Amino acid sequence: MGVRLGKVAGLLFAGAAVGILLASERARPLRQRTRAELPRLARNGAMGAACQAVIMVSDGPITQTIARENARSRRGLQHAIGGLPGRIAAFLLMDYIYYLWHVATHKVPFLWRFHRVHHVDPDLDASTAIRFHALDMLISVPMRMVQVRLAGVDPATHDAWRSFFLGSVLFHHSNLRLPEGVDERLSTLLTTPRMHGIHHSQRPDEMDANWSSGISLWDRLHGTFRADVAQQAIAIGVDDPLAERDIALLPALQAPFQTSGNRDEFTAS
Repeated sequence: MGVRLGKVAGLLFAGAAVGILLASERARPLRQRTRAELPRLARNGAMGAACQAVIMVSDGPITQTIARENARSRRGLQHAIGGLPGRIAAFLLMDYIYYLWHVATHKVPFLWRFHRVHHVDPDLDASTAIRFHALDMLISVPMRMVQVRLAGVDPATHDAWRSFFLGSVLFHHSNLRLPEGVDERLSTLLTTPRMHGIHHSQRPDEMDANWSSGISLWDRLHGTFRADVAQQAIAIGVDDPLAERDIALLPALQAPFQTSGNRDEFTAS
């Protein structure tokens, strides 16, 4: 009973947090919208629901099984170090592996076919955080298996990272203009809306920056951090001949099977 009430409370808290974020980004927009909002919300919501369904039947049960075995067998980084330091190290490794995966989704043509669907959105806000092709979630399952196994996270640590990651993704995709200086200070540790806005630029040199999805340290370590682009100067989306077609729901779902997957080939000069 207590566990069930805890889950309900957690869902209510998460729902309230998302509601506050959606209201805040409309009250303090960081960038001007370029398209009608309701159609975007509808199609992004539909894609997000499909992704959640795939996660519930694939990623969720598989990674939880691995995490339970990590705890039982005391394997992986978390248990090699032990205690709170082990949990922190495992948490960081989980986040770093996702940074590397994000880079791969742009650089490996097969992966870009699916990740491109996320970037085609011509505006960037919290709804973009759930605009992914459902097969993108399925394709990432082997990575997630390796991620959880190497980090050696137990279920509690895995759930903590997952909650942090999901909250971060919603936050840094948002169109929220933070008070002056706050975004800059936060970006020394966390991925922020201004950071991720640059990553969603149509320009390849800007898109190839700010890959972090949680902790921003990885971009700084790899020299991929950028904060030198004004948000109003950013053209959000993908600059290729098929981008406009692939904004809509059905074309977006078909898109990965109709392109070569070579990002450079479809980037206008």
